[in-house]
Amino acid sequence: MTRATPTARRALTLTLTLAACLTSSPALAAAGRPPAPTQDATATGLAPYHHQRLRWGSCVKGPDDTTGRDLDKAGVQCADVTVPLDYSAPRGRTLTVAISRLKATDTRHRIGAILLNNGGPGGSAVQSPPEARAAMKDVGARFDIIGFDPRFVGRSTPLDCGWPVGMTWLSAGSSRAGFDRQVALQKGLADKCRATDAAVLPHISTRNTARDMDVIRAALGERKISYLGYSYGTYLGTVYTQMFPGRHDRVVLDGAITPGDWRARLLQGSERENEKALSDWAAWAAQRHDAYALGRTRADVLATVDRILAASARSPLTIGTGADTFRIDESQVPLLLFSGIADDTDAARAAFGEQMSVLAKAAQGAPTALSPEFAAALRYALHGEGGPTGVQSAVICGDVAAPRDPEPYWRDIERSRTTHPLFGAMSNNITPCAFWDRPREEPTQVRRDVPALIVAATGDPRTTYKSSVALRGLLPSSRLVTLENANRHALFGLYGNTCVDDAVNDYLATGTLPTKDRTCSRQER
Repeated sequence: MTRATPTARRALTLTLTLAACLTSSPALAAAGRPPAPTQDATATGLAPYHHQRLRWGSCVKGPDDTTGRDLDKAGVQCADVTVPLDYSAPRGRTLTVAISRLKATDTRHRIGAILLNNGGPGGSAVQSPPEARAAMKDVGARFDIIGFDPRFVGRSTPLDCGWPVGMTWLSAGSSRAGFDRQVALQKGLADKCRATDAAVLPHISTRNTARDMDVIRAALGERKISYLGYSYGTYLGTVYTQMFPGRHDRVVLDGAITPGDWRARLLQGSERENEKALSDWAAWAAQRHDAYALGRTRADVLATVDRILAASARSPLTIGTGADTFRIDESQVPLLLFSGIADDTDAARAAFGEQMSVLAKAAQGAPTALSPEFAAALRYALHGEGGPTGVQSAVICGDVAAPRDPEPYWRDIERSRTTHPLFGAMSNNITPCAFWDRPREEPTQVRRDVPALIVAATGDPRTTYKSSVALRGLLPSSRLVTLENANRHALFGLYGNTCVDDAVNDYLATGTLPTKDRTCSRQER
């Protein structure tokens, strides 16, 4: 899952724009001062990739590339790294992985390079080095900060399944007929992606992204690389440390997920956290009834949510006006709720309040105009417009196998209705992975201890706190920084908590973990 960001578009979508090209042969050259090859690079045929010369230059890809221009202004350089599509056949077809670099300015005290991943899967990080430098404060000047777009994401070689929806986290609704429609939809999505991208789908996986990361490390000339990963990026970072022991330096895992929770139905087990986040938001909205007209008490606001869902079950709601008009049914309303509650800051809660006010009026038969941001988010999430589709599912389905038979999903949904009436039919719903080809590799198991710094909020509704605690247990040498009483996904440099930020930056500066786990208060801002 992608870390939270300020815009409504990013709040609703977990995959970003994909752009680049697939190459047929590696454009590799001997580097001027190549690093010593890792022990297995020559044996595996990867030495040409490890020793490729990176051609750093402008980040601008075209006249409309505002991101590239902003990166250029910030002093960031960009390059493409060539990697094999299939690591078992490194002389075959290749891909490009886009990377960016904000070089260390305190070269006398340079620590090394730090690689960024913003989660997803499907999140871009090429644009992130300036943000990371600001979050890292003084220690940021001592690192080369490296952003990268994983294979098939952003500026790297693209993938687009051409789906009619951008998001697959949908609810089965209240009836068997609704579930059967979901089975047909999810099967159709898998079939469509296979029809357009069958040659590359077997090679889209977290383990292959980790292999790409090691090529990036070697091409940068680094014997070890530090890492900062958010959300899904914590799973990717964990996989990297297990596959390439001894090649990582400082590792920060923010909003961490334990490998045992990485599965096709990723939302399973997060229902209580999402219910609490929604309830806490309802209490906040009740204090602002004059602004959102959703109810004057927590119970009243939650009753309004229930009425919205019930109305969408009777017939689709019409929201928006003119060209920005959408029809929202009971399979989609829980997705909109889920998308709005992963950030408990006032700004995020206000944006969600405005969206819920729109839905409440639609449930009463009174559609209202949408903000441009909300409309753009809905166009992507509901119709797949405005960006390529499918990469998130391709990674998840390429990592872990899912049950094929629809019936276990239906039984899980039915069992969940009493305890989790709002989110259970979404968290237990069938996904495209039920119809995907089986992964080529088994999921990664944690068998090596890693001295990582894990950061987590107790109320995180995406990657739950209990998952972060479980990862801490698998890595005895790690330390856990806990932010209490926050319903927030992704913290370092984003939430404004000085206790969390200082703990991470102290570790990045010294390479020394706290002597024991640490707890931070939400009020330390």
